[in-house]
Amino acid sequence: MRVLLAEDDDGVAGALTEALYEHGHLPTRVRRGEDVLPRHRQADLLLLDLGLPDLDGLEVLRKLRAVSGLPVVVLTARGDERSVVRGLRLGADDYLVKPVRLAELLARIEAVTRRAATPTAPTAPAPRTASAGDVEVDLDARRVTVGGAEVRLTTKEFAVLAALAGRAGTAVSRQQLMDEVWGDAYLAVSRSLDVHLTQLRAKLGRPEVLTTIRGFGYRFGG
Repeated sequence: MRVLLAEDDDGVAGALTEALYEHGHLPTRVRRGEDVLPRHRQADLLLLDLGLPDLDGLEVLRKLRAVSGLPVVVLTARGDERSVVRGLRLGADDYLVKPVRLAELLARIEAVTRRAATPTAPTAPAPRTASAGDVEVDLDARRVTVGGAEVRLTTKEFAVLAALAGRAGTAVSRQQLMDEVWGDAYLAVSRSLDVHLTQLRAKLGRPEVLTTIRGFGYRFGG
């Protein structure tokens, strides 16, 4: 896998590059945020530090998400709640705080890329579309409309919605959602799901179509 590493610390970058190479990946390291966009098309995943010398990593992520759905794993020393939530809302697929164990980093990279390579779909055969009220989800076209107007969602937001809409009227557990959307419920960050559900409800403007089943999970419609 081609990994684009945006990291300005030579020591950290060297250790990560060596570890990625030893595990069969092809890392390319850049020091500045402005170098990410010109090179993102040659990568299968971006490993992004937020403390870059020219641009804040969150700004890099915002610009990238405007043009690409490239899987992004944030790896940073910035572990405050505000930064984590902003990173997830801007479209990061995962968020890790340094220092991180190498085995965990590699496992999360694999989980993110596995989910990016596999179209999100429920285990049982799904209908082409699912609806609740005036919210309609086209699972094949990956298109969502509310009252006939299209709503733009991030890749992860649609993945969460599709996992629920594909089982419309059925309660889906938090563990099942995290396993399906993030690839591994054990590795998934629980608050990632919470952030994406909050964003979904805000964008849809129909909070009632995503019901919280206390102590279990969520349901689309019904």
